[in-house]
Amino acid sequence: MLGWSRDALAKRSGVAPATLADFEAGKRSPYARTLADIRRALEAGGVSFLADGEASPGGGPGVRLEAVGGGDGEA
Repeated sequence: MLGWSRDALAKRSGVAPATLADFEAGKRSPYARTLADIRRALEAGGVSFLADGEASPGGGPGVRLEAVGGGDGEA
């Protein structure tokens, strides 16, 4: 959605690239604090997280891109 590489997300969130790779591969589950760090970075990049029932085509939880930009892949 933002066009970020794993390394860019790692830099923006303060989460190690290897940790992100482990989450993606299902090797381990993230801690709540780590998820919060990742979420903050994504929100700063313009991603908005939708709660269940919030305005979305399917009515369920999801994400929306609020602002275009920040998708340069670099931190």
